[in-house]
Amino acid sequence: MNILIPSYEPDERLLFLIKQLREIGSFPIVVVDDGSGEAYSQLFISARGLGCTVITHNENKGKGHALKSGFRYFMQKGVTDGIVCADSDGQHLPQDIMRIASSIEEHNHPIVLGCRRFTGKVPFRSRFGNTATRLVYTFATGKRIYDTQTGLRGYSADMLDWLCRIPGERFEYEMNLLLEAPAAGYSFHEVPIDTVYLDHNKSSHFRPIIDSARIYAPFLKFSISSLSSALIDILLLALIHFFSSSLLLAVLGARLTSSIFNYTMNKRFVFDRDKPSAIRISMPKYFALVILILLLNYGLMHVFNERIGVPLLVAKLLTEAVLFIFSYWAQRKFVY
Repeated sequence: MNILIPSYEPDERLLFLIKQLREIGSFPIVVVDDGSGEAYSQLFISARGLGCTVITHNENKGKGHALKSGFRYFMQKGVTDGIVCADSDGQHLPQDIMRIASSIEEHNHPIVLGCRRFTGKVPFRSRFGNTATRLVYTFATGKRIYDTQTGLRGYSADMLDWLCRIPGERFEYEMNLLLEAPAAGYSFHEVPIDTVYLDHNKSSHFRPIIDSARIYAPFLKFSISSLSSALIDILLLALIHFFSSSLLLAVLGARLTSSIFNYTMNKRFVFDRDKPSAIRISMPKYFALVILILLLNYGLMHVFNERIGVPLLVAKLLTEAVLFIFSYWAQRKFVY
């Protein structure tokens, strides 16, 4: 077993955790000082004195970058045992860290997640944040994870190269990892752990607005792209229907134009920036999806508008809302 602890401006709880782990065994512990500065140097010197390897960043680069620094270190060392990632603020108990380590050995190539149950007095931002990201993750992948924001995770050594290629340098990295895992063929195994919050989680360096925006960025970018495409679609639908009085022609013309715009936006800015796929691969998949959504779009609008009698614009908005989540899930999973 190997333990990786990313740390930024820690307190004595980091050393207390290391001492507790040292009482359990002599396994390697790597601590990444993510640019904490001179004021915290003595803590990291003490960590070295306790037998830890300390990797130092000259400036704060973010939790994702710190984790990747640790993963690269383990790759260079050629480790073959599992790696457990834990936070330095006292939220992860030694016994839970050991349970994650055992689960890595017991299960075949899953990502092991230490899942908090959020019982008792849990800070509002922690409860709300996890609920929100859990919903976003379910919408994006069609899969359910109870604790998407857990920092206590376990990986097998053969995942290290993949872990270093996941985009994101700060808190969004861990969410990106969960989003990328299913497509990479990795499953999840959830292990219940104790929920520990000290001083209402004041030691957390999570910035609610900036870091939340980073975490939700893929979904937000998709929303903006889809909204822009929908506006083009709606305007063309109204224009074509006004001049032709044909619902089918209006749906076909509007969707063809808006889908070309949407494909370009999603390929360049939403899904495909960090690992570009060939147009000859992604475009056929995308337009196959367009055809499927087009059929669903026409079918739903026919029901809403011509069967139920809902006004055309309202029927269009209802249809787009129904197909929005399906489209995001399908594009992330199958197209890009």
